[in-house]
Parts: sequence; structure tokens; C-alpha cells
Amino acid sequence: MGELNVLKHSWDVTPAEGRSIQKSLRHRVVTGNKLGRIRCVAGVDVGFEAGNTTTRAAVAVLDLADLTLVEHAVIRRPTTFPYVPGLLSFREIPAVREALGKLKSRPDLLLCDGQGYAHPRRFGIACHLGVLEDLPSIGVAKTRLIGEHREVPDRKGAWVPLRHDEEVIGAVLRTREGVKPLYISVGHRINLATAIKYVMHCVSSYRLPETTRHAHRLASG
Repeated sequence: MGELNVLKHSWDVTPAEGRSIQKSLRHRVVTGNKLGRIRCVAGVDVGFEAGNTTTRAAVAVLDLADLTLVEHAVIRRPTTFPYVPGLLSFREIPAVREALGKLKSRPDLLLCDGQGYAHPRRFGIACHLGVLEDLPSIGVAKTRLIGEHREVPDRKGAWVPLRHDEEVIGAVLRTREGVKPLYISVGHRINLATAIKYVMHCVSSYRLPETTRHAHRLASG
């Protein structure tokens, strides 16, 4: 399968085909900073309705300077892929890309509710979306998919490395005191230290960054 065909791959695939596509695309992930100026940052989240038969994708775009909501888009479409751990992309990205297409302007950075590099094949939804859209992206997950880590100090901004197979695949970040940490990983065109910096910039007085909070409300109805 050629490079162009891989980027334009089908979403109507089996789980085995999905894993093969992830392996074919993962080498395209850029784990260094290739950002440009960041003015608007978007939160991406997906919910499900009608017994999981309808996918509801939301993108909330915030002004990076003051974290005010600039615009948003919500898309509903039939759910066409089952829930399979490690293959969230195939269940959610078609609706997310449709929502991104409804925005008046493209955001400069995506914060995705899910994993990026912290994934068994190093190609979670934040990587997949970032590569397909050619946008800097970060995985901001509420739970761990893989990896081990030490206890995170109970201090806002404290973090420890998330490791898997002797490789640092992400960071376990305490966004405020007294709450569970988040699992941060590179998606595309950004390094881990910069990803942590932008996530913390988007945090106000809650556990989740404002990007995720806005997108979650929109995706949940």
C-alpha cells in the first residue's frame, strides 16, 4: 500500500486491518516541536448516544491567551466501528474530522481526549488525528492504557515519566493538588515537555484542561 493510500485509508476495516494501518502510519509521527505560532487550541472529545449507535464528536476552539471559547462544532453520525481497546481512532476519528471540517478556521493545536504515543503501537488517536490533519496534537487521557510509573507528587504541575518496554512514552501529570493525575503523551509535531507546558497552560481550577472540559460538555449534550 502506497503512502498516499495509507493516509486515505478506509475506516471500514476489521480490527486486524486497523492494527496494520496503525503500524503503517506510526513512522509518520513527528515527536519534535514543529508548531508554528499557537493562537487557538482545540479540545476534541467524543460521546455516544442511542445505545452507542450514534457517535457525537465535538471540537471546542479556545483562544490560547485567555482560554475563552472562540467557536465549536458538533457532529452526529452512525457508529460504524466497535469498541476495541487500542483502536479508538477507527471508532471516533471519522466524526471528529467531519467536525473539524465545520470550523471556520483551523486550530493551531489539538488536545485530544485519549492517548497519543502512550499506546501499544505508539499510535493512539492523538497521533492518528494529528498525522491525518497535519496538525500539532497532544493526547490527554484520564486513564492509563499501558506503561508503569512512580507516584506523582501531590503538587500542581508535578509529573513523572510513563514508561513501557524501557521507553518513556508519556508523562503522568498532576494538574492540581488532591486530584488524580492525567496521562499526557505526544500526538504529532510536538515534544513531551512542550505538550506538558501547553496542557498546564490550559488548566484553570479543575483537573481537566479547559479545552477538554468544553469539548466534553458539547460531546455529552
